[in-house]
Amino acid sequence: MRVTRRSFVGLAAASLSSTSLIARAAQRDNSVIGGVRIGVQTYSFRDMLGTPGDMVDKMIAAMQRLGLTECEMFEPCLQPPELSADAPWRMVAGKPTEASLLGRPPTKAPDTTALAHLEAVRQWRLGEGLDRVRAAGAKFKKAGIRVFAFNYMLKDSSTDAEIERGLEMTEALDTHIMTASTTLTMAKRSVPFFQKRNLMLALHGHSNLQDPIQFATPDSFEQGLAMSPLYRVNLDIGHFSAAGFDSVGFIRAHHEKITNLHLKDRKSNDGPNEAFGHGNTPIKPVLQLLKHEGYRFPADIEYEYAGAGSSVQEVGKCLDYVRAALA
Repeated sequence: MRVTRRSFVGLAAASLSSTSLIARAAQRDNSVIGGVRIGVQTYSFRDMLGTPGDMVDKMIAAMQRLGLTECEMFEPCLQPPELSADAPWRMVAGKPTEASLLGRPPTKAPDTTALAHLEAVRQWRLGEGLDRVRAAGAKFKKAGIRVFAFNYMLKDSSTDAEIERGLEMTEALDTHIMTASTTLTMAKRSVPFFQKRNLMLALHGHSNLQDPIQFATPDSFEQGLAMSPLYRVNLDIGHFSAAGFDSVGFIRAHHEKITNLHLKDRKSNDGPNEAFGHGNTPIKPVLQLLKHEGYRFPADIEYEYAGAGSSVQEVGKCLDYVRAALA
């Protein structure tokens, strides 16, 4: 075959393109262990919010150090750190608050201080927030890290404008999935907003069995799924197990409607978060289920226990546990 200068350039370009695709695929495979996609919920890095430097740069550096190339983005990690100063999930002196350690976000009506905080977050969202999120998305993409889903604070107090802005932020991160710790009433109210943009809402639950509008039970998730064909489940196996339910059985039954898992280990009977392997959550059986059934949704590590080291060190320990569980 006669190779002209033009065909040589074309072949070279194709070769470079193929090499680039292979390199990117190999990079993505860093987050695959035993055939299971492993990512991180950036909530895990909340201890960095009060430290010097840009939070986006710090999260990227942490993921590169850990060899992870996929994440679920926690909205407050992109907000000004002062907006998280009094959050119930914050880290205090490097340790989680009691509300965080027990996986119990507040459900009572907000007081004056909480209302002021909600308003400050609203102003950020509707002001500079979208530009900030878009810039963060570009940085993650340049670093070769996929933002699989955007974890947005979708509360009953959220305005229609905030719902719209959350969807715009989701698209700005180049994903079509929003995850949210929300309620049955808010999920129902949000249906037309997600239908309008054809985006998915993945419902995240906790272990609150007293409040009937919370996502916690299999029935509550099934009610949510019935609201819209665009609705999915972001199953936190720690919370689900602490509430007394079978994570393995639920995943088997609903795997086609699950976007991603949160991996954490909690004690039974609504007990606290523990280091992986020290609670009662069936992390290994869940991971083995994903491996043997070939389920392709990611399992995202969520560091929420009282660790001895930095978040990077503790997520690294979680990763070691995951590798051993999938061996």
